[in-house]
Amino acid sequence: MKIVSLFNNKGGVGKTTLAFHLSWILSEMGKKVLMIDLDPQCNLTICGIKEDYLEHIWEEEDPFIDDFGSAKKMADEETFRKINGSPRSIHYLLKTTEDGIDDSQISELPPAIMLNGRLGLVPGRLTINSFENAISRRWSDVYQGDPLAIRTITRIRTIAEAYAQRDGYDFVLMDTSPSLGALNKVIISTVDGFIVPCLPDMFSMYGIRNIGSSLKQWKQEFDTIYKLISNSKRERFPNEFVQFLGYTIYNAKKYQKHLNEWDLAQAHYNYAQKIPSVIEKYVVEEVRKHLSSDMVHNPIGNTAVMHSHNTLPNMSQKYKKPIWEVPNCDLDSEDKSTIKGNASSLYYPTREKYRVFAEAFLERIATLDE
Repeated sequence: MKIVSLFNNKGGVGKTTLAFHLSWILSEMGKKVLMIDLDPQCNLTICGIKEDYLEHIWEEEDPFIDDFGSAKKMADEETFRKINGSPRSIHYLLKTTEDGIDDSQISELPPAIMLNGRLGLVPGRLTINSFENAISRRWSDVYQGDPLAIRTITRIRTIAEAYAQRDGYDFVLMDTSPSLGALNKVIISTVDGFIVPCLPDMFSMYGIRNIGSSLKQWKQEFDTIYKLISNSKRERFPNEFVQFLGYTIYNAKKYQKHLNEWDLAQAHYNYAQKIPSVIEKYVVEEVRKHLSSDMVHNPIGNTAVMHSHNTLPNMSQKYKKPIWEVPNCDLDSEDKSTIKGNASSLYYPTREKYRVFAEAFLERIATLDE
């Protein structure tokens, strides 16, 4: 099992759309995948489930988010069993650690929301910022090996591992916000690998620079922590600091006139060509040493998902399905003729593009075990 995050310090690069479609195509290829939405904006969650269902989940767990211990005491055993036996948000799962109470208060993991037979979702919640505050308050105590502090910064990984062990997931994909704050420091530093989706522009290049600078600092902090804490506490962390899996250029506008091998506007192509040198300069070699030179210099899947899908992701989010499945949905009357008319030319071909991307992704994942 591998835990992977998609992350860029620059927003608006299609990160969530890519996470949703990569997870779905991997499940169609026979892999069992769990998505965990750790972005307070909850966009990945909205890609998979309807807002009224999410509202029901949040309302049911509201008292536990306010004060988990008190809410559990007030609930009778049958009521709590019903609540905990239904899909819950990631913040609910983190709340016992945030409140400093025993994680065994959650007697067993709630079920994930199954989007198909092999794809699960642990939904997000806007209130997860309060867990980030707990990380910040307890960070200095990690260096002293404080048990609660250690539990706080490893709890997200522990939850992912527990789901994988119980339900047999091959991959856990985590969606994150563009922030370089405490929450993402913990997420990115304790997953196995991460991907950086980019637009071919100046902002994405500076996003990579910022990620590289932060990674260098985070690695130094975690290396210090590992030297100070006991071996038993070290076991809560991954064996190795997070590894860079590569970048992909995503959602870029395609120009029909063949200007270059990627069919990008020349200005965008020029930025795209600079990305590998930015990676080599700012992303320390220790976190990319497993990648070949070709993997560092070329986007994952090359041009497979490079070009814009235009409005297709909007339809995907509306119908809670990947783009290639949208024409098979029970379509609203105002959408039917347009979607059906473009099914063969626009919608269905995206499946093969994401399959190519997923195969390249799996090649990158394999390097983690070499």
